[in-house]
Amino acid sequence: MIYVKTEDLKVGMRLARPIYNKKGVLLYSRDDRLTKQGIESVNNFGLIGLYILEPAEPLPPMTEEEMEFERFQTMAVFAIKDSLDAIIKGNEPKQLMSQADELIRRFGSLNHKIHFNQNLRSPEDYVYKHSLNVAILAALISHRAGFGIVEQTEVIVAAILHDLGKLTLPPQLRGKTDGLEDDEVAQVARAVITGIDKISSTFSLPVGVKGILMQLCQLQYIPENAPNKILPAVKVLMVANAYDQCTAMQLDVEPHTEIDAVRLLQSDSKLYDPDMVRHLLNSVQILYPGVCVELTNREKGLVLTENDRDILRPIILSFSRNQMLNLNSDSVFAEVQIANIMKTMDNRIKVDPETLKEYL
Repeated sequence: MIYVKTEDLKVGMRLARPIYNKKGVLLYSRDDRLTKQGIESVNNFGLIGLYILEPAEPLPPMTEEEMEFERFQTMAVFAIKDSLDAIIKGNEPKQLMSQADELIRRFGSLNHKIHFNQNLRSPEDYVYKHSLNVAILAALISHRAGFGIVEQTEVIVAAILHDLGKLTLPPQLRGKTDGLEDDEVAQVARAVITGIDKISSTFSLPVGVKGILMQLCQLQYIPENAPNKILPAVKVLMVANAYDQCTAMQLDVEPHTEIDAVRLLQSDSKLYDPDMVRHLLNSVQILYPGVCVELTNREKGLVLTENDRDILRPIILSFSRNQMLNLNSDSVFAEVQIANIMKTMDNRIKVDPETLKEYL
C-alpha cells in the first residue's frame, strides 16, 4: 500500500480505502480503479491524496466496524467544520449539541475496545479532524470513568471546541506539536484564549464548558497559572488530546506509533492522570492479536494474546524462533520487551484472522 498525492494520481490505480461524501454516501469502494472522472472528483472534494494498492497487492481485510468508523469520521468532520467556522465568524453553532449527542450515542456507552483508525491530515483540516478524534476519545474515556450524562456532554463539547482558536493561526502552525519555539508557544496560547473568548454566553452550550477549556489551556500552555485541583473533564481531555496528537498522521511528518503514545502517557503521572490513561487503554485496541511488533533483541513477532492488565506485556510469537514469549513473565520481560509496532502505510495493522487462528 502506498500513499499518492492527488496531483500524482493516475487512471487505473486501485483504491485501498473507501471514499464517502459529506453525507456519508459511498462514492468509491475499496479495490475500485480510478477513472478520469474519479480523479476529477477527488480534486473537487479537496482530498490531499489517497491510499493506493500496488498492482499485485491483495485487498487487505477491513471489518464492517472499521468501515463504519471511517464513514462516520467523514460526515462528522464536515459537521464539526461547519460549527467551528460559524463560531469564528461570530455565529451560533446551531448543530453543535446534536453533534455531541451523536458522539455520545455512538461512543459514550461502549463496553468493548474499538479500532481507533487515524485519518491523514493537511494543515488546513488538522483542527477539524483533531477535534473530532479528541471528542471520540473523550466519549470513550468518560464512559469508563463513570461520568454522568451532563458531565459527559460537557467534556465532549469541550473536546470539539478546545482547539477552536487555532483556526486563527497560519495553517502550518495549527498541527505543529513538536519543536515549538517559545514565541510559537505564546502565539498558540494567545490563539487558544481567543477561541475561548469567541464562545458567547448566549450560545446554547453546557455552562461548564468555558471553565473546562480555560483550565485545559492553562495546563497546556501556562502551567504556572494552573490550579492545584484539576477538573475530571480536563484530565480526560489531557489524555485524549495527547494520544491523538501523538498518533496523528500529517503530510511530511513522521507519525508516532500507539506504543510511543502509551509510553508518553505513562511517563508523567502528574500531567496525564493514570486512571484516565487506564480508561483510554481499555477503550482502544493497540496490542491485540495479529499486531506485528519489533522486539528489543531485534527480532520480529506477532501478538497472540493481549494483556489487559499491562498492555506492553502480551504473549508474542517470535518469527525467527517460532517460539511463544510470555512478556507477562518477569524473567522473559527482563530479557526482551516490545520496541515498537510494525506499521503499514495507512497506520493500520493487516493480518489475516484465519492465519492467526493457526497459532492459537
